[in-house]
Amino acid sequence: MRTLAAVALVALLQACGPASGPAGMAWIPGGEFTMGSTDPLARADEQPPHRVRVGGFWMDTTEVTNAQFAAFVKATGYRTVAERPIDWEELRRQLPPGTPKPPESRLQPAALVFTPPESAVDLGQHERWWTWTTGADWRHPRGPGSSIEGHENEPVVQVCFEDAQAYAAWAGKRLPTEAEWEFAARGGLQGRVNVWGDAPVDATRANTWQGHFPDRNTREDGFVLASPVGTFPANGYGLHDMAGNVWEWCTDRYRPSEYAERAARGGVSVDPQGPAVAADPAHPLATEARVVRGGSFLCNDAYCASYRPSARMSETPDTATQHIGFRCVKDAGPGSRP
Repeated sequence: MRTLAAVALVALLQACGPASGPAGMAWIPGGEFTMGSTDPLARADEQPPHRVRVGGFWMDTTEVTNAQFAAFVKATGYRTVAERPIDWEELRRQLPPGTPKPPESRLQPAALVFTPPESAVDLGQHERWWTWTTGADWRHPRGPGSSIEGHENEPVVQVCFEDAQAYAAWAGKRLPTEAEWEFAARGGLQGRVNVWGDAPVDATRANTWQGHFPDRNTREDGFVLASPVGTFPANGYGLHDMAGNVWEWCTDRYRPSEYAERAARGGVSVDPQGPAVAADPAHPLATEARVVRGGSFLCNDAYCASYRPSARMSETPDTATQHIGFRCVKDAGPGSRP
């Protein structure tokens, strides 16, 4: 019969997770936590805070890099959404009825590129700093003439939700739910504002925007755009860039009312997967809009402050931009945990 000391040791090992696991991944033990926030910076879709429980899982310690994505493309011949001509019939379903078909030149492979204005602009006019750029894709994240050469250890961007899912399946992994993502981002800390607790987000902790957004970046953190993964300190679970650098795709469809609906049901939500149908005022016809998490190199207190673990935004799944990437998770299989 096992002694109390032996039982306690087994319990400790189970809580800590496996001694070793998939390369480049950290064990996230799972548990119950308060999802959401009432912090003064929190938006309405982060409220009300509610109790959620997630199971244990493995998570990439960094965002997927250009080098890793290149290996996937080499092995499979995969073409990203941004490398394909635009499907007008699919696009038309996301536009108001009667929208005329644009000229063929506007339906060529393209993506959104960050183009900072020369002076201050209305922060409600995001088109002032984003340009739909023909020829922009993961290999050319800033458009024709740009390259990922010399940037192999930076997160891959200009990838749509479909692209991220394809990579994850090839790697034997999957994308995280937003509940898993937020639990992991908190790094074992409960009820704190930021990834590292209540410490402020500054140029030593994350790649965000310093200066006046979006026209003047003082580069106190050393970067204007994405930084190499792992440049900034990890959180309590050993995960890098859970604040800033680039946004990350999650599997959940987006509804601003999702948290209120969960709270109304009462109790603890167990491994929530998100709503069956998306509803996003910013994309009213996009029934598949997905959640993105973690903020990016464009995050600034004056604009979005989305480097907080509770912050959530949405994007249409066929949109590729210069500040959205992803990381993967992996379920604990038989024998992979105590």
